[in-house]
Amino acid sequence: MKKTLILTTALISLGFAANADVTVMSWGGAYGAAQTEAHVKPWMAATGNATIMVDSDNPAPAIKAMVEAGNVTVDVASVEYADAIRLCDEGILEPIDVASLPPAPDGTPATEDFLPGAITECGVSTDIWSNVFAYDASKFTGDNVPKTAADFFDLEKFPGKRGLRKGAKAVLEFALLGDGVPPSEVYEVLNTPEGVDRAFAKLDTIKGNVVWWEAGAQPPQLLADGEVVMTTAYNGRIFNAAMTEGKPFVIVWDGQIYENEMYVVPKGAPNKDLAMDFIRYATSTEGLRAQAQQISYGPARKSSFAEPIIFKDGKTVMAPHLPTAPENLGNALETSSDFWVDHDAELNERFQAWLAR
Repeated sequence: MKKTLILTTALISLGFAANADVTVMSWGGAYGAAQTEAHVKPWMAATGNATIMVDSDNPAPAIKAMVEAGNVTVDVASVEYADAIRLCDEGILEPIDVASLPPAPDGTPATEDFLPGAITECGVSTDIWSNVFAYDASKFTGDNVPKTAADFFDLEKFPGKRGLRKGAKAVLEFALLGDGVPPSEVYEVLNTPEGVDRAFAKLDTIKGNVVWWEAGAQPPQLLADGEVVMTTAYNGRIFNAAMTEGKPFVIVWDGQIYENEMYVVPKGAPNKDLAMDFIRYATSTEGLRAQAQQISYGPARKSSFAEPIIFKDGKTVMAPHLPTAPENLGNALETSSDFWVDHDAELNERFQAWLAR
């Protein structure tokens, strides 16, 4: 059996990557750590295949560049749902053999056990996560705390800096939600020139008070450092900061925007067969359940909920902290992958032009 080990990006830079059988690229921070504990370490222990986890602010552009350059060094990547579909359409990803995915413990086929849409031609869901906004409870007094997406944009009632992800996706939708557009109408509105203008007009109301972030680890740090009074963030990053670091951070679920995160294999991955085996292992009932014990992103398999999911502290029940908890879905929006596959380039081009003004 080969020696199992985890190598950091620092070790990779020293030339140790050649020792690895599989390279997994993810988002770093609490999320990368969760996948390492739930998927990478157990898979190495089970198979003896040395594996490394490398970090990226966004793995999708990185693997696209690798494939187009003919120099692919990553075997598995964790990418957003729309990116998985778009990159598959562009021939950047290897197709996934759905029939090879493990059934649920009771024998239910994977295609019936996964939630609708969680398996695509080139990707398998590793979790359901969401963009939310959060605040530091120590900075507010009494009942005067933000409760709705509209409050995020109310500088008069809640003065101070805001944190926003530096990109069009989820930001434009959140602006419309904050402007009173019902979730069921957001993409209908955003699919018109007037709707896009409306989203940017809403962003104009806070533009001078925005601190832009690009990596998932940044929003909790912005809150902790007092650089912002509230910020959008990935819900799991805020949960982990509160649970493992004792930060007084509060998630506001109103206006959350949720979607599947997908494991994919770049076209030309040097260890394609091992990569597929890793994905089968990681997206099994127990693999998805194990990740949800590390971070508050929901499993995409029904069988993973057969028993209560308990956080790694051994006591916190995870169900109320997941994006898909019924009480968290009151004014929630599911990301439209079709919309972003069609409009990502043009809206990000406009976003960058708006940002530069």
